Amino acid sequence: MPYPVKDHRFPDATALVHALAGEIKVDLEEAIAARGTASLVVSGGRTPLALFRQLKDEPLPWGRVVITLADERWVEALDENSNERLVRENLLTGEAATARFIGLRNPSASAADGLDWTWRGLSRIPRPFDVVMLGMGNDGHTASLFPDSPGLAQALDATAAPACVAMRAPVAPQERISLNLAALLDSRRIILQIGGTEKWHKYQEARTPGPMSELPVRGVLHQQQAPVDVFWAP
Repeated sequence: MPYPVKDHRFPDATALVHALAGEIKVDLEEAIAARGTASLVVSGGRTPLALFRQLKDEPLPWGRVVITLADERWVEALDENSNERLVRENLLTGEAATARFIGLRNPSASAADGLDWTWRGLSRIPRPFDVVMLGMGNDGHTASLFPDSPGLAQALDATAAPACVAMRAPVAPQERISLNLAALLDSRRIILQIGGTEKWHKYQEARTPGPMSELPVRGVLHQQQAPVDVFWAP
């Protein structure tokens, strides 16, 4: 049987951010107490920005936290579209700057060429990951696993070895690198943060059985490996 997916609904984004930052803080503290370090996988985009700004001020032994990304555009770290830049500017500041960050971009010419290099870097992070933070697009994608993209079937194969995959968004095509579904599920806890009515309806659709190729987030919601908590606000 799949893990039950738990919904956490809040009256507004501010309430959600405060609650979620507190929960992640506790998760990381417990991981550090149990294993000496904690790992956090985060996503880019606009949705987690307020959370990053709240989380960075949480009192934690940040020097024992390792942070990486669920996905990245194949651009330089200083590029305005870089998820690494977004995380460095909004999360890795103040005391949180002492956390160890491992990015996905490397000097390879393409995402496909850089897959092994990136995954070797991520192998320094103990797995299962302690917390994997994901978002969801209005098309049902999560990380850089987009509906009907080339290579999607292999990327969504939960029986595959955890790894990085090269992907391309169908709109405004750009090379991307992403953790595959097997890597995302190699986690003690997955948190899906979404906002707005449109995404709530898309999430409800994804909760129903159907092809993962149409709504890749189904791969996260219909699985037996990791518990999932969904945090939503209007």
